Amino acid sequence: MPPPSPHSNEKPALTTESLVLYFSMFVMGGCGLAYEYTFSRIASDLLGNSTRQWAIIIGVMLFFMGVGADLQKYLKDRRMLDKLILSEIALGLLGGFGPIAMLFAYGQWSQHYVMVQYFFICSIGLLIGLEIPLITRINETYSKELRFNLAGILKMDYIGSLCGALCWIYILPLFFTMVEMAFVLALFTVAAAAITFFYFRRLIHYQLPLVLLLLASACGLAYSFTQTKDWTHHAEQYLYRDRIVYSKTSKYQHMLITESSAGEISCYINGHLQFNGADEFVYHENLVHPAMSIATRKKRVLILGGGDGLALREVLKYPEVEEVTLVDLDPMMTELAATNPYFVRMNQGSLSDAKVNIIKNHALVEGKNETLVVPNQKSPFQRSEGAVAEIKILNIDAAKFVEQVAGRFDVIIMDFPDPNSMELSKLYARHFYENVKKRLAVSGVLVQQSTSPIYARDAFLCIGRTLAASGFAVIPYHDNVPSFGEWGWWMAVHEGTQSPEKIRNALAGLDEITVDTRYLTPELIHASLVFGKDQLESDKEDINTLISPQVYKYYLQGWRKSL
Repeated sequence: MPPPSPHSNEKPALTTESLVLYFSMFVMGGCGLAYEYTFSRIASDLLGNSTRQWAIIIGVMLFFMGVGADLQKYLKDRRMLDKLILSEIALGLLGGFGPIAMLFAYGQWSQHYVMVQYFFICSIGLLIGLEIPLITRINETYSKELRFNLAGILKMDYIGSLCGALCWIYILPLFFTMVEMAFVLALFTVAAAAITFFYFRRLIHYQLPLVLLLLASACGLAYSFTQTKDWTHHAEQYLYRDRIVYSKTSKYQHMLITESSAGEISCYINGHLQFNGADEFVYHENLVHPAMSIATRKKRVLILGGGDGLALREVLKYPEVEEVTLVDLDPMMTELAATNPYFVRMNQGSLSDAKVNIIKNHALVEGKNETLVVPNQKSPFQRSEGAVAEIKILNIDAAKFVEQVAGRFDVIIMDFPDPNSMELSKLYARHFYENVKKRLAVSGVLVQQSTSPIYARDAFLCIGRTLAASGFAVIPYHDNVPSFGEWGWWMAVHEGTQSPEKIRNALAGLDEITVDTRYLTPELIHASLVFGKDQLESDKEDINTLISPQVYKYYLQGWRKSL
C-alpha cells in the first residue's frame, strides 16, 4: 500500500517503535519538569524568596531548552539512538544527584552555591531541549509525515509534564523527602533509557559500553537512594552550628530543629530562625501579655500562626480564657509541637492541654471536620476550680479562616513569619486586616508581630500604616530579643472605640502582670513604648495590598542593607 499523500487527512498506522519513543518522551517530559520543581523548592528553602526562585529557575530552564534544541542540529544522523540513551542517562544522573550536591555546596562553598545550582538547572534544560528534536528525528523513520511525528512527540512531552507535575505535588511527597524524590525520578529516567536500549538494541552501535553505563547508573542511584537520610543530615549539619536533631519537609515548608551543647533548641523554617529556646520567652511574652493585660475580656482568643504552641502557652496562663482557636496552615508543625519532646518541653504541653480539637481539613465545611479530643488532667494549665479551656487547632490558611469563620474574638494574636515572600505578604495586606477586623470584638485587642523596627524600619512602619488604613487605631512597641535583635509589634483596636492615646495610656499605666512571666515586667512594657528620635518617621505613605505587596519590597530592602 502506498504511503498517504502529504495532503491526506488519514492518520498513518502507529508503529511499536514510535510507541517506545513516545514513552521515552513521556518519561523525559515528566521527570525533567519534576527535577526543575525539586531544584526550585530546594533553592527556595535555602535562599528564601520562593516566588522569585521558582520564576527564575523555570525561566532559565526554558531558555536552555531552546539552546539544546538549537545545538542538536550539529549532531549527525549516525548513531542517533546511542546519543539519545546517553543523554537520558546524563539527565537521570544530573537530576538525581543535583539536590544533594546543592545542599553540600550551600553548606561548604556558599559563595559558589549559585554556580552549582545553575549548573544543574542549565544542564537539565539543555538535555531536555536536546532530546525533544532528537527523538523527533529518530521517529522520522517510523512516522514519515512531519505533522503526525511532531504532534505525537510534543503531545507526549506535554502530557508527561502534566503527569510529572501532579506526581510531584500529590504523590511523591507522601512517601519521600525532596532528596529522595530526586533519586526516585532519576531511577525512572534511567529505566526509560534501559527500555529504549532494550527495544532498539540491534540498532545501537556501542552496546557494551551503554549496558555497563546503564547498570552502573542504576546501581549508583539505587545505592544513593538508601543513603539519602545520612547524606542529607550530613549536608545540613554544615549549615548549622548546633547538632541537628530533627529535619523534615512538608508540602508547605522545611522544618529543622537543632540542639546546642547546653541543651537549648532552635527551630528553623526554610532556613530562617523561628525561635531559640534560650530567649523565645522574651519574644512570646512581649507578643501575648501586653495585649492580654489591657483586654477588658479574655474569654475567646484567636491565635493566627503560632503552631509551635509557645504563644498558646502564655495565653493559657490566664484563668479567664475559656476558648482558644489556633490556626496554622501546616499540620506537620502542630503535630510536631504536640508530640515532639523538645517542643512539648518548651510549650509545656499547651497543645495537649484541656480539651484539644484538631481540625485537619482545609475548608470550613460543617460535618467534615476530623476532631481529636485529648484529655490532659495533669496539665500545668488546669484551672484550680476544675474548669478547662477548650482549644481548637485548625490546619487551614489563616486568610481563608478569617473570611469564613463566624463570631468574634476578644483577643487576636498574629504570630506569622516575617513577610519574606510574596505569599506571606498577603497576611500583612489591607484585605486580610479588614477581614480580621470583622472577627475582633468591639472592645477587643489585636497584636501583630512586625519584624525589626531597626533593620527593616520601612517594612515595620508599612505594617502600621496598613493596619491604620484598615480601620484600626494602632500603637507600636519594641524590645530586644537576643536571637533576633531589636524587634517590634503593633497593637490595634477598633478605630472609634478607642484612640491610640488611650491604648498607650493603658499600657503605660500597668502596675502588674497578673500571671507568672520569666522576663516581662510592667516597667519593661512601659519602656517598650519609647522609640528613638525619628525612629517612627517616614516619608513613605503607601500601604501593603494584595496587588501591591509593598511590605515585601521594604522587608527585602531593609534586611539586605543590614547584612
